[in-house]
Amino acid sequence: MVYEATVSAPVNIAVIKYWGKRNTKLILPTNSSLSVTLSQNHLASTTTSQADASFDGADRLWLNGKEEEVKEGGRLWVCIKELRGFRAELEAQDSSLPKLSTFPLRIASRNNFPTAAGLASSASGLAALVASLSTLYALPQSPSELSRIARQGSGSACRSLFGGFVAWREGTAADGSDSLAEEVAPQSHWPEMQALICVVSDKKKGTSSTSGMQRTVETSPLLQERLRIVPGRMEAIEKAIQERDFSTFAKITMIDSNQFHAVCLDTCPPIFYLNDVSRSIIALVEELNRAAGEPIAAYTFDAGPNAVIYALEKNMPKIIKAVQQFFPTEEDFNDRLAVSAKVSEAALPEGFQEVIPKWEKGAVKSLIHTNVGDGPRKLDSAKGLLKEDGTPKELA
Repeated sequence: MVYEATVSAPVNIAVIKYWGKRNTKLILPTNSSLSVTLSQNHLASTTTSQADASFDGADRLWLNGKEEEVKEGGRLWVCIKELRGFRAELEAQDSSLPKLSTFPLRIASRNNFPTAAGLASSASGLAALVASLSTLYALPQSPSELSRIARQGSGSACRSLFGGFVAWREGTAADGSDSLAEEVAPQSHWPEMQALICVVSDKKKGTSSTSGMQRTVETSPLLQERLRIVPGRMEAIEKAIQERDFSTFAKITMIDSNQFHAVCLDTCPPIFYLNDVSRSIIALVEELNRAAGEPIAAYTFDAGPNAVIYALEKNMPKIIKAVQQFFPTEEDFNDRLAVSAKVSEAALPEGFQEVIPKWEKGAVKSLIHTNVGDGPRKLDSAKGLLKEDGTPKELA
């Protein structure tokens, strides 16, 4: 009998950034961070896990149809080992349980968005892996407890085990037992919050997050100043979320993004994740806010050139119209949240052309308009990615 579980997990985009580890093996961060979980209807990783006594040899894993080696001691291996250990504990307590912990695993995972392009694919992918194996093994651990496992695969993955607004507490324990994620507010808390992702590049970034952040830790004097400031920012933005205070949320989000990229520039040699298009998007958002007399949009950039612009639903049509005017996309805009009519009617302030240059078509490849989403979802077997023999299905 083949035992199987399929789970999808969301992307999260941090508004207080995680950048730097105090322990590289356990992935313990130098500071706490906070993120917004985005809708899986638009951005998700789906993972199917199978366990069967008849499978030969070691565990096998496929990512987007390509087999990846599960290296002993590697991050995937560590996550699988920890979750298998939890299952073994259950089996030791109840002899009637099938010995799934002894069976080889077959795992397949797919993203519905570009991998390694600064869109948090590792976060959703590792969260989906952990949630899928937890479901397969029928584990009793809470999402926060499982987040300690996901953290060891990819730091920000711990935040993708929750929907809504999520904090990853840095913790103080040397063994990482208190470095975990927890919900700050659920998906339903601030339904007006939306996000517009401007995909500037879907290519793999030149400097990976893993290597980049360690170079920053080793060489950036500015990082120490950032670590002094972040705790106060965490407290302030959590209060802003609880009070649904967009103005404060926006200011902190933009300040933290700018400081994160400042410490990247302060790294030796410097790390450049933003490009000229990214900087023009920043200028556009700043001009929209100036014209409105208050923050109506907030930009943030992870380790890549792609912008994520947060805005309330009432202001998003104006944001989309401005982005489309100055950054005409390579692909037609498929507005999944159906505000196209409102976009066409939105009025933009006068004088933008004097401040923001209009870019050629394709400077922004595509736009993804989405909202705050839920945590991992258990899917039915029809959506599984593996055949009964443990090999990947051919998916369109």
